[in-house]
Formats: sequence, C-alpha cells, structure tokens
Amino acid sequence: MLLRGKRMLRANTCTSEAAGRGSVLDTPAVEIRPLAIAGAFEITPQQHRDDRGVFLEWFKADRFGAAVGHPLELAQANCSVSAAGVVRGLHFSEVPPGQAKYVTCVTGAVLDVVVDVRVGSPTFGRWDSVLLDDVDRRGTYLDVGLGHGFIALNERATVVYLCSTPYDPNREHGVHPFDPVIGIAWPDAGIDGQPLTHALSPKDAAAPSLEEARRAGRLPTFGTA
Repeated sequence: MLLRGKRMLRANTCTSEAAGRGSVLDTPAVEIRPLAIAGAFEITPQQHRDDRGVFLEWFKADRFGAAVGHPLELAQANCSVSAAGVVRGLHFSEVPPGQAKYVTCVTGAVLDVVVDVRVGSPTFGRWDSVLLDDVDRRGTYLDVGLGHGFIALNERATVVYLCSTPYDPNREHGVHPFDPVIGIAWPDAGIDGQPLTHALSPKDAAAPSLEEARRAGRLPTFGTA
C-alpha cells in the first residue's frame, strides 16, 4: 500500500459505498462518518491551533450518542505503544456483553482496521480502515461484535482506547490478521515510505482463520448485543 506524505490511501473490500458512507453528522466540534460496516464510524475532530500548539475535543458524548444512536459506557481505558510494523489484532469479545471501542492515535500513525466477524451480517468477513495519526487526529468507533486491529506505521506509535466493558481474558478471542479470505491490505511501508517488517505477538500469530473460528463457534452473531 502506498503512502503519500502523511496520508495513506484507504482500501477496503466493500463493493458498495451505499454500505454506510452517505450520512455525516457535522457539528462545530466533530464530524462522525459511518464506515462500510454497520456499527463502525470514523470521527474527525475540529482542531484549534495557535502559536502555543493545538487543542481539540477528541470525544464528545452528546455528539457521539446523536450519531451512533446510543451512549458509550466507559469501563476501561487502554494505551499501547508499538514499534513500526507491529500488527495488533484481530481481536473481538464474546457477545453479550461484548466490548465496544473508541480508538485514537495520540503519537505517530497507525492504520486502524475494523472487520465484520458477526455471523449472519450482510458484510460478514469484510473490512474497512482509517488512518489514525497525530496530524488529523481522527478516531474510530467500533460497536460490540466487531473485530479490531491496527498496524504501527512508525516507531512508538501510541494508541489509546475507551472501552465499554472491562477486559476479560476468558471472553476475548482473535482471528489471524493475515487470513487470506479476509484479505486485509496491511501496508508494507511506513508513514515515511520506508519498508515495514510485520511483527505479531505469539498469540496473534497462532490465532485461527475466520472460518476456523466460525466452525469452533467463537464468533458473535449479528443482531446479538
């Protein structure tokens, strides 16, 4: 995947823009746009710059609830710091209760990926992505039942998450991020154009394919919350 300056060309497997990109909620503070998978959104905050630096409201509960249709119940906040080329995911939690996530990158850049792992969903097995960085300072929201992962595009890329439920290792599962059936186009070059060496944790490297997870009964069911 090509990188141009500080921007990345977005790629996704959905064949129809009608899958959810039509409506946008514009406010003075934030723009919230549906992604191609139901329950996933891209959030672009307004930034206020002056000679001191920049200020932004990276989460607004009222704007979020109006766009998404429900509030985000905050139970846990996470932070991860990754070396360039590190791939984290694809992770999802059993539903119910599931774990919704509101994700942003406070330092550096990552390609954030949402995968529909909900059995019975019209977009089952498809993915969409958002470039999260410390320039545009976008965020991604994914509802319960969706799979999530990202790749760090430079050194010490720092990602923070707001989570709707606490982490429960007994209810957390994964799908292999390089499953060819899903076909995520993970970048092979960083934000500076230099080649990336992909790196996975042992747990993520041993994760099953989407089909193996489906046969094992680990995947959420569409419409269950």
